[in-house]
This record gives sequence, C-alpha cells and structure tokens, in this order.
Amino acid sequence: MYHSTIQKQKGVSLSSLLVWSVILIFTSILGMKLIPVYMEHATIKKALVTISKDVTLQSAPLSEIRLSFDKRAQIDNIKTIRGKDIEINLEKEQKVLSVKYSVKTPLFANIALIIDFEASSNQ
Repeated sequence: MYHSTIQKQKGVSLSSLLVWSVILIFTSILGMKLIPVYMEHATIKKALVTISKDVTLQSAPLSEIRLSFDKRAQIDNIKTIRGKDIEINLEKEQKVLSVKYSVKTPLFANIALIIDFEASSNQ
C-alpha cells in the first residue's frame, strides 16, 4: 500500500524548480535589457519615415534634414545616433534616409551583447 502511493505522487522536485527559476530569471534579465534597445530602434525608424514623408523637407538641404532628425531625437530621447550618422539618398525623386548602427548592451558582469541595426525610411 505504501509503495503504490509513492508512485502516484506527481509534482516538481526542488532541483527542477531551481533550474526553471534560473531559466526564468535569465530570460527576464535578457528581456529587460533588450526591450528598450528594440523600442529605440522602432523610434528611430519612425522618425526616419516621418522626415522622409515631410513635404517641407523634400526640397530642404541635407543639413536641415539632419537638424530635423536631431530635434526629433531630442524629443523622443534617442541617444544612439545623431543626424550626422544618417545617409541621405535620392531615389525616384524622394529622399531616402538610412542608418546603420550597433548597440552594445551589458548583460551582467563582463558579458555584453552587441546588436547591429539597420533602418531605412523606405522599408
């Protein structure tokens, strides 16, 4: 009788609970470090698209376009790139803004994650 009740018991052992806790904590730390980086990338892309669609900036000089991005970056709290980092090309009578950049995110101790981003106003 005692032997059969032990076999019917099911649950999580302490060791598996610790393993799952470590996995959950690592995933949470990774998420907390990476979500702001990806949110900033989305903000950069949105700013590039908005500037390229702005009718008043289509005939503006390149320095004014870069200045417009710097103003938007200050408002949207973009710290990764500046207006001088943006490449401006003319395609089909419309200015296309693009940028390539890398972000180094420290995870813990001396371990960091380097992420390469590429954003363009025509994607």
